[in-house]
Parts: sequence; C-alpha cells; structure tokens
Amino acid sequence: MRIAIFSDIHANILALNRVLEEIGKDSFDAVYCLGDLVGYGPRPNEVIETMRASGIQTVMGNYDDGVGHERGGCGCAYVTDEEKKNGQKSIEWTTEQVTPENKEYLRSLHERIEFTAEGYRVLLVHGSPRRINEYLYMDRPEKSLHRMLESIDADVMVCGHTHNPYHRIVKDIQIINDGSVGKPKDGDPRACYAAIELGETINVEFRRVEYPIEVVAGEIREAGLPSAFADALLTGGK
Repeated sequence: MRIAIFSDIHANILALNRVLEEIGKDSFDAVYCLGDLVGYGPRPNEVIETMRASGIQTVMGNYDDGVGHERGGCGCAYVTDEEKKNGQKSIEWTTEQVTPENKEYLRSLHERIEFTAEGYRVLLVHGSPRRINEYLYMDRPEKSLHRMLESIDADVMVCGHTHNPYHRIVKDIQIINDGSVGKPKDGDPRACYAAIELGETINVEFRRVEYPIEVVAGEIREAGLPSAFADALLTGGK
C-alpha cells in the first residue's frame, strides 16, 4: 500500500496546490493530512476551502484548534519575546480572517486517525499521541519516548508539528515525521511531503516540491504579517 501524508500547510495555498498536483500524478492508495492548515501564512481561507473540497481525511493541528475554537493562542513553544509577539499577531490576524464556516470545519477535524494496512497498525497524529502540541524531534532521546510508545497500539506512527522530516525506529515502532508543506524548518525551503510504502518492509521517501516562494513571502508582507515569517520561508527556517 502506498500512502502520501503531508501537514503544516500554514495558509500557504501556492505550496499546497503544488503538493496536491504532485501527489495526484502518482498512484497512491490513500492520502492523509496531519493538520495545521492555518497560521503564519497569508491565505488561510483558501487553504481550508481547498482541503474541504479535496475530501482528504485530516487530523487537527494545534493552530487549527486555536483558530477554530478562537482560543487566542496556538500552544506553540515560542522562545524569544520577539517570537511570542509575532506569534500573537499571527493568531489574532488568522482568527480574524477565517470565516465562521471555515472555523466550524477546523473544529470538525480528527483528533487522530488509526487504520490497519498490509498488517501494520498505523497511527496518525499532529504532535504526539499525548498532546496536539508536543514536539517529537528526531534527536529526542529514546528513553523519553518509551512510556509514550508503550501507551499506543501501533507499528507505525506518523506525526508533523516540528516541520522537520525524519524516519526513525524506537522500540520496534516506526516513527515518521512528514515535514512541512508551507513552512519548512530544515533548511530546504521547498514544500515537503512523505511517500510511504507499506509492504514486506516499510519504505519512506521525503519528496520536495518547488513552488513560487518569493510570491508567498511578498503576500505575507502585504498582509501586514511579521516580515520574519517571510524571511523564514525563503531560508527554509534557517
């Protein structure tokens, strides 16, 4: 079984359109999204409406939760005062922009998705099985993951949220992070999604997709969002 999984679009409609176009050229048996449709980017409603029309099963991201429920925050782990200030501007701007109908859609997204394919039990989450906003970084020590992994019934767990793609095995569980469509942080500004093949073995390919990044960076500035968001887009978060 061949599966395409993507997440963390963050209101970047040009990146999303290109990724969906590339996925459509291949022969995937299923396609899933792990959330964070909105936030930071300039076109949240267009992204939501595109996802609604696509019919792709989608997990709720922390930003979807924050905007959909109008919480006034996204549960993001900002470090500096500037990041906190910019993050607050983003959540307020996005909450104001998104229509009531689209907020209702964000609230309807899945907490998690579970299925069995080719004998593998697969779990899809945004952050982690414990919390929607927990970051599971690739360099996280194995010991700190053991208790969490003992609590799940899965052979394969796919997550997003960190915007850094990776594939590692901990306690015989395959952990896959699908990277980010609209806001990569691994130094490669191209959109990213994961192509996963489940068979006798599990094969994972992280595919990068070109899109007009400069156009989106310009739209971010024109919308009055922090220039730091545009700068990060152009550098792949580095």
